[in-house]
Amino acid sequence: MSTNPTDSHASADVAARVERRWATLMVALVLLLVAMVVFTGLHWAMMPPSRVETIDPETLHVSGEFVETNLGSALESDGSVTVRVLAQQYSFTPQCIVVPTGVPITFRATSADVVHGFLVTDTNLNSMVEPGYVSTFRTTFDKPGDHLMPCHEYCGTGHQGMWAHVKVIDRDAFMQLANQAGNSRRLSCVK
Repeated sequence: MSTNPTDSHASADVAARVERRWATLMVALVLLLVAMVVFTGLHWAMMPPSRVETIDPETLHVSGEFVETNLGSALESDGSVTVRVLAQQYSFTPQCIVVPTGVPITFRATSADVVHGFLVTDTNLNSMVEPGYVSTFRTTFDKPGDHLMPCHEYCGTGHQGMWAHVKVIDRDAFMQLANQAGNSRRLSCVK
């Protein structure tokens, strides 16, 4: 071990330089992270996500696309199907949804009261349905079948009984059912 004061002074200078470099690097890293948070906060505040659609939950039943006569499956002019669903304590309206195989389907769902869950079993459809917002998701069913649609967000004391059915039928059978329904947009699982 050296007792030379020059050596210990040189060691202290080296340690101080290394500590300053690390401190400078850490301050730069913290400033970069703060700048990223500020940029994303300001950027997203000026341009909200494109798929956010709001709706007044107090007037859902009075007018607009979520009145009761407009709920359920509807064949659109381009051949696709739009399904409108209203969630409210403790039920989905409609209770049974009929959709065809091999056709693009757009689900549009909203809530009249509290947060609900929208899950179609054996598929990748899984979303939260919040009051004041319209949740939109798209899918195509490949084969006929029956799927349960339970609420998977706790919505109150009757939550365990909140579920519906999605019945996927052959495309031709759906088209025949849609033609029989005529101007009624709501198709039923009951024959």
